[in-house]
Amino acid sequence: MSFSPDASQVKKTYYGKSKQYHPDFFTTDTEDKQNEILQLSSLNNEAYKVLSDEDLRMKYILEHLKILTEENKNDIPQEFLMEMMEFNEKLMELEFDFDPEIVNSAEEDLQIIENQLRKEVIQILEKKSVEETSEAELFEVKNYYLKKRYLLRISEKLATFASR
Repeated sequence: MSFSPDASQVKKTYYGKSKQYHPDFFTTDTEDKQNEILQLSSLNNEAYKVLSDEDLRMKYILEHLKILTEENKNDIPQEFLMEMMEFNEKLMELEFDFDPEIVNSAEEDLQIIENQLRKEVIQILEKKSVEETSEAELFEVKNYYLKKRYLLRISEKLATFASR
């Protein structure tokens, strides 16, 4: 398991499994076998979707390792939330007084923050295997994931202003 699997290998394996479990190859088999193949095909599609998307992959690994749980999935570090208060204030101002320059500035600032957060964990994310990752590093990745999701919500909110 890796936060950064080889994309070409993921795609190659997906296509191989897609061919192996394609329902059209099992039309003469029993209904039970056809249902089993359909489930395997669906599982393969879902696995590819998760493995191909960094956020879904990160979430899956963190949940699998019980680092991200139902109880802590909203435990965004307090200091980060304090830093984000300025963004939230800008969003509230934009609700009442739209200014495209403020939207552009906020989008640029958001991108800078996102890039900085990624720099802080990139070495962890690029390890060949999650097994090489300490528990403390996994919690850093969890915090990165939660912060990234928070920034995504702000970005989506900014996009609603940009479309005006």
